[in-house]
Amino acid sequence: MTAERKRIRVRGVVQGVGFRPFIYRTAVACRLGGSVRNLGDAGVEIFIEGDRASIEGFMDRLRADAPPLSRIESIETDDVEAEGEAGFSILASTERGGGGGSLPPDVATCDACVAEILGDSRFTGYWATSCVDCGPRFTVIESLPYDRPRTSMVEFPMCVDCRGEYTDPLERRYHAQTTACAACGPRLRFDGSEDDAIARAARALCEGRILAIKGIGGTHIACDATSDAAVDELRRRLGRSGQPFAVMATEPMLDRFAIVDDGERIELRAPARPIVVLKTLSDVLASGVAPGLHTVGAMLPYTGLHHLLFRTVDRPLVMTSANRPGHPMLIENEAIQAGLDGIVDGFLLHDRRIVARCDDSVRRRVAGKGVFLRRSRGFVPEPISAALGETPILALGPETDVAFAIYADGAVTMSQHIGSVGVIETLAYLREAIEHLYRITHAPSAATIACDLHPSFATTRLARELADAVGARVVPVQHHVAHLCSLTAENGLDQCVGIVLDGYGYGWDGAAWGGEILVARDGEIARPASLREVRLPGGDLAARRPLRMAAAFLYAAGASRAEVEPALIARGMPAAEAELLSAQIERGVNAPWTTSAGRFLDAVAAWFGVCAERTYEGEPAMRLEATAAAGTVHPIDVPTLRDEASDGERRVLDTAALFLELTRLANDHPPADVAATAQAALAAGIAGLAVDIASEMRIGTIGFSGGVAYNDAIASSIRRIVESGGLRYVTNERVPCGDGGVSFGQAAFAGCGFSIRSSNPAA
Repeated sequence: MTAERKRIRVRGVVQGVGFRPFIYRTAVACRLGGSVRNLGDAGVEIFIEGDRASIEGFMDRLRADAPPLSRIESIETDDVEAEGEAGFSILASTERGGGGGSLPPDVATCDACVAEILGDSRFTGYWATSCVDCGPRFTVIESLPYDRPRTSMVEFPMCVDCRGEYTDPLERRYHAQTTACAACGPRLRFDGSEDDAIARAARALCEGRILAIKGIGGTHIACDATSDAAVDELRRRLGRSGQPFAVMATEPMLDRFAIVDDGERIELRAPARPIVVLKTLSDVLASGVAPGLHTVGAMLPYTGLHHLLFRTVDRPLVMTSANRPGHPMLIENEAIQAGLDGIVDGFLLHDRRIVARCDDSVRRRVAGKGVFLRRSRGFVPEPISAALGETPILALGPETDVAFAIYADGAVTMSQHIGSVGVIETLAYLREAIEHLYRITHAPSAATIACDLHPSFATTRLARELADAVGARVVPVQHHVAHLCSLTAENGLDQCVGIVLDGYGYGWDGAAWGGEILVARDGEIARPASLREVRLPGGDLAARRPLRMAAAFLYAAGASRAEVEPALIARGMPAAEAELLSAQIERGVNAPWTTSAGRFLDAVAAWFGVCAERTYEGEPAMRLEATAAAGTVHPIDVPTLRDEASDGERRVLDTAALFLELTRLANDHPPADVAATAQAALAAGIAGLAVDIASEMRIGTIGFSGGVAYNDAIASSIRRIVESGGLRYVTNERVPCGDGGVSFGQAAFAGCGFSIRSSNPAA
């Protein structure tokens, strides 16, 4: 038979996942000659030589049997001249490109490695055991191609045994770049000593002490999640009075304190091991873990260190990120010890350098769909396919919950969670993360830099600075338009009616938007409807102290000072402040107009005794949702008005009238009923408007995005109304509905060339 030879270039997640040994074994089994090697752009190049039938068999197995963590996006083949090569070899990596691909994210320690850690093997008791199917990738790599010398593991020369497995193509640790053992790998110390480090840390946790535990992408602060004393003391030391803590537990433990459905269990067990928001079942956990909420964020152990801890610890543990409010998570040992001095009682630290911070991802089931509250560890830097044109784009996101996005060659690579960049250290972290992600993706320099429309955001200023440095154009994108565009890009839609309910976004009219119906069609974005504008007295102060917003809604509904001020005072507001607040709203002094859905829910929470002061982002609305879970909905029809400022073209859902009706409902019904009714009425009103607009414009899809889209009751109601109207319902499932997905929408707006239509197309 005549020998044939092919060059094959594979794109996708094909480095760091055991792809080359898979190719080696497959080629040998098919009796083919040739070679395989990694390329500098994360792709893989293969040469195979042999008879046609054997080559066809190889190609079939390449497509069908690739390693579990790999993801093949494309396979390109070229016929080349045969060289008479009989044997197959794995060649050293090259820095040149040719295939294209993506680095895999960090994944949980696999079952085979856990069995070795907890069983009888040379890895018994070793916390950093991994293989090609598990362990850190993104958090240890400096640059491509993904080889050990380009990772922080270069600091740990392999012992004879590890080197033997690393160089044997038939071993599952062949070219597993983080492979290590107790003889040669990173060391773990508890309070400076390696002796029984994990066992001593476990005993300290069981005794009620608070510890810092350094992991693969950052540091957790941990304590006994069943101990009121430990959790309350942690809150006191951190100064976090209400923000919910995540919990780590084994599956049997988790089933004792949470309700877990089949979909949530699949999420929990997935290699990404995200935090999953679950409904609480009992009082096993300390009341301070998630105060005022009916849910808890829980995750399963995902590293060898965690599995070894839970061999001794017999209870769930709080695992919250080790950072000061607004600052990046601590990752360097000296900084961890200095920054957490006085907060923790002990330090369980290792000496492997973390190249890139990466917080835990957070997922939740909302309206029957799995959504991201935070997309980070376990998912970054996996690309998301999106047809956004030919121009390379960098999108920086908003001001809070920032995750930036890089677009090139038909795919968006989202960054890990960065946080709120109002703090200089977090802005510096954003710059570092941009440089690192470009370095490991080899993406071309951005010709367009997208940012928020708000002129004062740090990300807006950074966009101008970066654009000046590389000669790129800057495209400002209105916040809620970005949410809408994230829906169209993620779902491949040419047209969509978008319900965007959120906290705050700078509108193209300069007002504070937050409750919008937007339409994307024929390359244009229009705003045919919104919630009613009310005053935002004190700007950000109204978000922190939502009784101020309640007053704004009451005055907008026609209430008098004689009615509002005594009620404010009865709810704890000083008389002098109540009087000044009334004057501020009447005169419009430092009280811009807002349509914010988040501020409406905050106002309901404050007025009806659920949450009068916000101590963390989203707290009043989250507590309102928890209260509403025990309530009964009472029917309230919300009036629809026409906005005079837009010549009656924009329709307005009258949330001020709704708020007034809720105060009347509260005369005869408990706060839980009022909360449930508020959510249901808002959902029904905005969904009804969206259905009407979609029908008039003959658009078959309605999407829901923004921070309020995480509210299961509101999202479920909107989905039910949309689908009962014969329309398709979509939401964000691959990027967060909240601000963490805004950069994806900014990139979509800039890449697809949308324009803004100021008039109402449905009028």
